[in-house]
Amino acid sequence: MMPTNTAITMPPPLDKAIADAAAGRALTNSEAWALVGADDGVLAVMCEAAASMRDLGKGRTVSFSPKVFIPLTHMCRDFCGYCIFRQTPEQAGDTLYMTPEQVLDVARAGQRLGCTEALFTLGERPEQRYPEAKDWLEKRGFRTTLEYLAYVNRLVLEETTLLPHANPGTMSRREIAALQPYNPSIGIMLESTSSALHAPGGPHEFAPSKRPRVRLRTMELAGELRLPFTTGILIGIGDSREDRIESLLAIRGLHQRYGHIQEVIVQNFRAKPGTAMQDKLDADTIELLWSVAAARLILGPEANVQVPPNLSADNYRIYLDAGINDWGGVSPLTIDFVNPEAPWPALTNLKEQTEAAGFQLKPRLPVYPEYFLNTGDYLSERLRNTVLALADNDGYVQGGIQRYVGNN
Repeated sequence: MMPTNTAITMPPPLDKAIADAAAGRALTNSEAWALVGADDGVLAVMCEAAASMRDLGKGRTVSFSPKVFIPLTHMCRDFCGYCIFRQTPEQAGDTLYMTPEQVLDVARAGQRLGCTEALFTLGERPEQRYPEAKDWLEKRGFRTTLEYLAYVNRLVLEETTLLPHANPGTMSRREIAALQPYNPSIGIMLESTSSALHAPGGPHEFAPSKRPRVRLRTMELAGELRLPFTTGILIGIGDSREDRIESLLAIRGLHQRYGHIQEVIVQNFRAKPGTAMQDKLDADTIELLWSVAAARLILGPEANVQVPPNLSADNYRIYLDAGINDWGGVSPLTIDFVNPEAPWPALTNLKEQTEAAGFQLKPRLPVYPEYFLNTGDYLSERLRNTVLALADNDGYVQGGIQRYVGNN
């Protein structure tokens, strides 16, 4: 339930800053820090201002990406305290990696259902920890998991109408450049810039690739290469409001330098059995609302801000009131392998909930319209032509929502 705005007391500078934000001006760094102490009354005003800012920049359109989820490998060199996606070679058994044939089978099945995104999710560099992974790759002519990823990305792009969106973890410039011809966008969750999460007992203690420095460097390299990029924050894993402000400001700083941050996900932690954090409480709804509104107020009216609806199944509609304009990837075919306990909402329900809040739901491609429509600054000519062939005049998926749920 949204907090009410009764009995609100705000310091005059914050009061003016939020009023300016409602008119379209993103908060300054110092104004952003002032949000940390917001009580329920201030939060209600934050949400109202964030929603107004969103309307100025994005209108009343809310998007989602019809996708298939392709978990290329569950093996990973890292150990995160909340992750249920990760598997050892013993757990993976005969499926250390999906084969090219398995990848194409999923992609083609998604194509028949009208999907346009092939989301590749995988563990970080498992060949550095597991000889089984290294042997599997070498027998097929690949040195690294990222080399194999580029290969199957090319297959999907050339043999189906789906567009790959790779989410493989930290990467070098060379590795990003190898993916770029086949991915109109890539992504990595920043999660948090908090160093406390890497301390003994923290969720990232045994996850070197989750260090903020290396994640931010990957995002920076993608900016230098002009590759549209999706990132985000994960709340409720031991982070504070101050940590979230710092993380959002870091994301904004990269976007101000390179203009490539196409989407920012605000994702809530959900405890999973069998993990080190199985007894930790799920992220609080109020904290998620605060984080969503803060993201919009900091990132500005033109930003694309997403909340995954399957992680807030009972009340996902309320985040429209806090300034989001996107639901992220939703699949009619595959589960969310990172959050297998959380089914996607039916597209009919997503449409009903979005329209009941006064918005129009539109399917989008894995790259946002502003990165290919009327610009050649980001995609190669060949890849841009492929993307344009799937898009309508506004840069959304041809056929609109009726392609998936009809006119009812």
